[in-house]
Amino acid sequence: MQDTIWTMTAAEQAAAVRSGEVSAVEVVDSHLARIAVVNPQVNAVTQLLADRAREAAAATDRHRAAGGQLGPLAGVPFTVKESTPVEGVPTTFGVKRFRDLVAPADALPVARLRAAGAVPIGHSNMPTLILSGMHTRSELFGDTANPWDAGRTPGGTSGGDAVAVATGMAALGLGNDSGGSVRIPAQFCGVTALKPSTGRFPADRRVLGPDDPGPATQFLVTDGPLARSVDDLRLAYEVLAGSDPRDPWAVPVPVRGARLPGPVKVAVVADPGGHGVHPAVRAAVGTAAEALRDAGYDVREVPDVPRLDEALEAYDRITVTEFAPSWPAVRGLLGEGGDRFIGMMMERVRPATSDELVRLMGTWLNIRRSWAEFLDEYPLLLAPVFTEPPVGPGLESRDRAGRDRVASAMRLCSVTSFVGVPGVAVPTGVTDGLPVGVQLVGRPFREDLCLDAAQAVEDRLGVFTPVDPRSAA
Repeated sequence: MQDTIWTMTAAEQAAAVRSGEVSAVEVVDSHLARIAVVNPQVNAVTQLLADRAREAAAATDRHRAAGGQLGPLAGVPFTVKESTPVEGVPTTFGVKRFRDLVAPADALPVARLRAAGAVPIGHSNMPTLILSGMHTRSELFGDTANPWDAGRTPGGTSGGDAVAVATGMAALGLGNDSGGSVRIPAQFCGVTALKPSTGRFPADRRVLGPDDPGPATQFLVTDGPLARSVDDLRLAYEVLAGSDPRDPWAVPVPVRGARLPGPVKVAVVADPGGHGVHPAVRAAVGTAAEALRDAGYDVREVPDVPRLDEALEAYDRITVTEFAPSWPAVRGLLGEGGDRFIGMMMERVRPATSDELVRLMGTWLNIRRSWAEFLDEYPLLLAPVFTEPPVGPGLESRDRAGRDRVASAMRLCSVTSFVGVPGVAVPTGVTDGLPVGVQLVGRPFREDLCLDAAQAVEDRLGVFTPVDPRSAA
């Protein structure tokens, strides 16, 4: 059985460990064996924590043998993005200069997953410093391959986690998202992912020093789990949610909200902003809409989402204004060619003056209000994650046309991060050998509605991973 444990869901693995059907050590060893076979082909796991994972699993087995109660994720292996600290392991951000920056403590989400019994099995690859582009390529660890087609990007910036989960090297991944960084790789790799509401999961954002970052980084960046099934995603969500005094943004909101009266209304927008959508992605939205109708949802096509282009412009101005003072120093950390993606944005977008920034903060609130009113009428939005199938590695960094194409395709992810609402990416099938999917966006702190709807889509259409890596088509 050990040879196939890695194919089980996280929920199944944890249940088997709690019942004694398998040991936590067997679960970890099964995944380590899978990593040994698969990771040389995809390069998703960067720092393997084999000995530490076995020690943690053995402690779980001893606790069970002594009659102790095990958590909801007992023995479940998970990967952690290179930007998120794991105690005693370097937090490299994929940067050569940071290869020896050993983390003194677990990040809050890592600690929460551990407390639920999950086992960190390795760090996962990401674009250098999270800034070198959407494609998962780091100065320190190189490129990560999409397991469906090595000639396509796995997405990013949490691409290493998506690949690890999609190929069965881990049951869960822990990434983060400020504009699609868990949802895009989930779509490109055929798995599920959750970008929670701002304030749903606690985090300490003082990663590279003692000072907290500015408001854009505080508000936009959220940790988010990846999984192969919506049920597993829900397990991780319930473990990660809650307040913590180390994060004043995090609030103690129940993981499930009140039941809504009547069939839940779902707004469908296949082409946010009217900037174009690939036929395969449009078809995926239609397929998901039919699945939701069959499940009893009140599904309605609507003209568009609120103020998309205005939100994108404000997003860019606010983030560039915050980032501009540090850009000269940061640029030197990105390695050869790693500065092209952000560099092209810095050339195009002018930092705001102090007066303009004050007005932009008001615009930010006003756009959030527009979205709140939209989601008051339609508690759920069904739309694309990325309006194209997986693109070639590094398209966004080659030239301005490539960068603009990628920025346009991820536009709804950027805007939903900007307004702080939750979104769940869920696959809908495989087209021309590549996974396709959609996202379900909900009201703030109604992740439960997004997960319920994603579950309805999955129940109708199925699960498409784990997969064995494939060469370029």
